[in-house]
Amino acid sequence: MKITKAMSIKEVVEKYPATIPVFFKHGLCCVGCAAAQFESIEQGAAVHGIDVDALIADLNQAVAQE
Repeated sequence: MKITKAMSIKEVVEKYPATIPVFFKHGLCCVGCAAAQFESIEQGAAVHGIDVDALIADLNQAVAQE
């Protein structure tokens, strides 16, 4: 796995731009907000009631297709 729950949203989006639609698909639309700079994927998912394991799986799938 390239992407983990502990990574910041900003880090993932900058490193893997193809993940942006995945974040949106899961309802985590704050990829450009200030909190995304320091908030981990796990923290963001918890705040928005998102299944973090499903999100991580989809993010890694998107990266694998690059």
